[in-house]
Amino acid sequence: MKEFASHISINPEIRFGKPCIKGTRIAVSDVLSLLASGASHSEILTDFPSLKEEHILACLAFAANRESMIKLIAA
Repeated sequence: MKEFASHISINPEIRFGKPCIKGTRIAVSDVLSLLASGASHSEILTDFPSLKEEHILACLAFAANRESMIKLIAA
């Protein structure tokens, strides 16, 4: 099982099926957007007290896994 699977869930009834951190309505994309905008892990953890460091790392692992599944097609 992937290292992020215990922290990430996809439920069509929560956030329209976006991958979220289990037990929350915080989407993986929300965390990734914060990181991309320059927020530190500690800033994210302060803003979202229900999150832990392992949740942020799970979001990064989820994104890395998705990236590895993208197949390029020649035009």
